[in-house]
Amino acid sequence: MNQWWQWPADQAAGRASFAVIGVGRFGSAVITELVRCGADVLAVDLNQRAIDELRQIDPSIEARVVDCTDEEALRAAGVLDLDTVVVGISEPIEASITATLICKDGEGTRVRQVIARATSDLHEKMLRRVGADRVVFPSKMQGQRLGLELMRPNLLEQLRLDDRNSIEEIRVPSAFVGRTLRDLNLRKTHNVSVLAAGPSQRLTVNPPASQVLQAGELLVVMGSAAALEALPPE
Repeated sequence: MNQWWQWPADQAAGRASFAVIGVGRFGSAVITELVRCGADVLAVDLNQRAIDELRQIDPSIEARVVDCTDEEALRAAGVLDLDTVVVGISEPIEASITATLICKDGEGTRVRQVIARATSDLHEKMLRRVGADRVVFPSKMQGQRLGLELMRPNLLEQLRLDDRNSIEEIRVPSAFVGRTLRDLNLRKTHNVSVLAAGPSQRLTVNPPASQVLQAGELLVVMGSAAALEALPPE
């Protein structure tokens, strides 16, 4: 009898948890970015070779051979207990649609968000009809970007200046709401510089220290990748 891996209950309850179905180029890029940002990820694929290659890249990743069109197999593996599932497979189309439907509507599913990969407009329409919350089109860079967005949901735009530094547009984190830039002193506390702040259509460039940040507003900040990733995620 197969010893299916089960997601530890304390991990699932304590922070966002992710499953990635399909560990090809796109899925592997999502997994790599999530793991780099410190997330726990369950990777599943029907292909044993793909799973073995993923384990060679990072042995710490929980990876299992699972038929994504089998509801009981997905449930036993723990996929339906996780917050977010990325359906990274694209072919056969029936498999990606079935996996999406199971994750959204399977009996007892706890999945709150399904992000599915599509290869055509028709594929996208079908995925949305069975409940996909978001549909993306394949590329390695998009996979990396998706992984980053999942870990930092307030990140809106990113402009890389070099290998270490970036400018990012983020939503004001809840921990910053109602506080002035002087109180936050982000240069000292987080080692980032504030370039602009305010409502999306009325950003104030080089804002005064007295500016109070409000919920739903934006911040444009500059700093190293490490410093920006250390900002509150939402």
